[in-house]
Amino acid sequence: MGRAKKVVLAYSGGVDTSVCIPYLQQEWGVEEVITLAADLGQGDELEPVREKALKSGAVESLVMNVQESFIRDYAFPAIQANALYENRYPLGTALARPLIAKILVEAAEKYGADAIAHGCTGKGNDQVRFDVSVAALNPNLKILAPAREWGMSREETIAYGERFGIPSPVKKSSPYSIDKNLLGRSIEAGMLEDPTFEPPEEIYEMTNAIAQTPDTPEYLEITFTQGIPTSVNGEVLNPVALVEKLNQIVGNHGIGRIDMIENRLVGIKSREIYESPAMVVLIQAHRDLESLTLTADVTQYKRGIEDTYTKLVYNGLWYSPLKTALDAFIQKTQERVSGTVRLKLFKGNATIVGRSSENSLYTPDLATYGAEDQFDHKAAEGFIYVWGLPTRIWAKGNQ
Repeated sequence: MGRAKKVVLAYSGGVDTSVCIPYLQQEWGVEEVITLAADLGQGDELEPVREKALKSGAVESLVMNVQESFIRDYAFPAIQANALYENRYPLGTALARPLIAKILVEAAEKYGADAIAHGCTGKGNDQVRFDVSVAALNPNLKILAPAREWGMSREETIAYGERFGIPSPVKKSSPYSIDKNLLGRSIEAGMLEDPTFEPPEEIYEMTNAIAQTPDTPEYLEITFTQGIPTSVNGEVLNPVALVEKLNQIVGNHGIGRIDMIENRLVGIKSREIYESPAMVVLIQAHRDLESLTLTADVTQYKRGIEDTYTKLVYNGLWYSPLKTALDAFIQKTQERVSGTVRLKLFKGNATIVGRSSENSLYTPDLATYGAEDQFDHKAAEGFIYVWGLPTRIWAKGNQ
């Protein structure tokens, strides 16, 4: 199947993406496969991954550290949008895909490749995110998805790889499918496919079990500048260090676990477990700071924008015209969202206990019930008369 001469393959070092290398060459007549592994802070040693690609038949094996761009250009805008898919999932995996697509396209253009390939199956969301993002960035590139078409079981895939010198996994691999980056972990498959099955403690890595958490509360202060988190407990940190520090502090208290039945784009319900300590508290704190600094109508209108934004990102439309337009609205709202939020971390809960901002719209002498109250109570009567007039007319008409 001579679909392409030179291909850039999104590469993780796992069974599927490794087998994609000989498969593209043997079955689809690809002449050169260049692999690209993205370092998103998954913590794996990427040099063995780079070498494995070369041993599996790649002509070039690229490893790119894109951690800072991942946080600054993808995670931070999602925090400004309070992006929680189905009001729970902070898009840790979804946010990585448009960035990976971007560096794949850049590599294809640099090396003169005519196609991009990935190892996604036909059931998940990632295939949509990769395919649509690549098409948006360079519609002239072909997109190859061998695992979507080869029809091999996992055992058959491993056997196919062994024929071309790709070693089978040394140990019996975990029954779970795990995706990890700086923003957290997603865990699925195995026994978790039974929605009644309680996740075993062993699947978690970033968050403590409640029984293992500290017995005293810890206070945490997060400072935002125009909707972007800039410091933790008064210490200014770069984007990557800030997320790493929060993951550690928050995860230590068992905060950031999500167990949900999620509606995938392809129409399947999927049981997903996530650990995302930093993102959970950052969105919680950011939303609270907005309540202090934005007017009621902007805050309330923004909720609908956030829901649309979140669905666009989840559904692979990061590089779409609507997402770009929503970005402009969100950025405008963030001009006033600067200040500090104080949280109390204890036994799996992050509770907001205080907030302050130079742009605060909270007015003590209007809000108070004390002697210094400046609110004109007499004005309320006329306001209520006008406000309630349509209701009164309607009630009379119904008598």
